[in-house]
Amino acid sequence: MILVLAMRASAAYAHGVVGDYIFLEPLITQDPAPANEFDILGPSWVKSSDGNSYSISSSIEKVLWIDDNYMPRFSVGGGSAWQHQSPFHGQNLDGFDALTMFAKWAFFYSQKHEFLASIGAQIQLPIGNTGIQPSSHTSLGPTFLWEKGMGDLPNWPVLKYLRPLGVQTDFGYVPALGGPTTHHMFSDAVIEYSLPYLSNNVQDIGLKWPLRNMFLFNEFNYDQLITGPSGQTFPTILATPGLAYVSYHFEVELGTQFALNNASKAGNHAAILGLLDIFYDSFFPKWGNWTINRGPGQ
Repeated sequence: MILVLAMRASAAYAHGVVGDYIFLEPLITQDPAPANEFDILGPSWVKSSDGNSYSISSSIEKVLWIDDNYMPRFSVGGGSAWQHQSPFHGQNLDGFDALTMFAKWAFFYSQKHEFLASIGAQIQLPIGNTGIQPSSHTSLGPTFLWEKGMGDLPNWPVLKYLRPLGVQTDFGYVPALGGPTTHHMFSDAVIEYSLPYLSNNVQDIGLKWPLRNMFLFNEFNYDQLITGPSGQTFPTILATPGLAYVSYHFEVELGTQFALNNASKAGNHAAILGLLDIFYDSFFPKWGNWTINRGPGQ
C-alpha cells in the first residue's frame, strides 16, 4: 500500500520512500532522498566545558524534477540557525549562523533493493553574525549520500526481524574559497529500526499508536577542519541516539549526544536535540508537488 501511494500521480510524493522502506529525516545526517519538506523547528542545547550553547535551526527543500515513475530525482534547498552562546566566563554571543544552500541529484535507485544514491553540492554564505558563523568567507564543495533498507534479507525466522533496519550516510568536503585556508570535512551515518516496516512488511506484533509509527535510531557524526587554525583541527566524533515519530504529514524527533573520542569530550558534556519536519506537499499537493518537468501536482 505504501508503494502504491508513492507511485500515484495524484498523491503527494512520499518522503524518503525507496521500495517499501520509508527513511527518516535524520537529526544531523543529510537525507539522501530529494523531498518536499520544511524543517520548521530544530532546537538544540549543548553543554560544554566552556558554557552552554542554544540554537534553533530551520531549512526547506523543494523537489524540482521527478522521473516517469514519480520518483523525486532532483531538489534544492537551504537553511540557517539562530544561536545563543553563554560561556561561563566572558560575554554572551547570539545571532544567525551562515546560510547553507544545496542541490541534490538522486542519480541511482533500486526499488527492489531499497537503495538510493545521490550526489550534491553545498555552499555556505557568510551572511550571519560575526563570532557565530564558522567562517567569514564563502565555502563550496561536493557531497555524496546513500541509503539502504534491509528488506531484501530472507524472510527467515529470527533473521526477518533485521529487515526493518535501514542505513543512511553522507560525506562532504567543503573548503573555503578565500581567506584563511579551512577545509571542512564531515561524514555521518544513521542506523535506524522502523517499527512501521516491522508491522507492515515483516510481522504485525500488535503495536498500537504511537508505537506503530516510531523509529529507533543512532547516528555517528564525524566533523573536522582538515586544515585550519592551530589547535582547531582535531576531529569531533559523536554518537546521536534518539526516537522519531513519522506520520504522513510530519515527523518529530528527539535525541541526545555522546562524545566518542577525547577531542570531543570538552565540547560535549550534555546535549538535547530535536526536530519538527513538515511534509508540506501533503497539505498543499498542487503547488507543493510542482516540478519543472511536470508542472503543478493534482
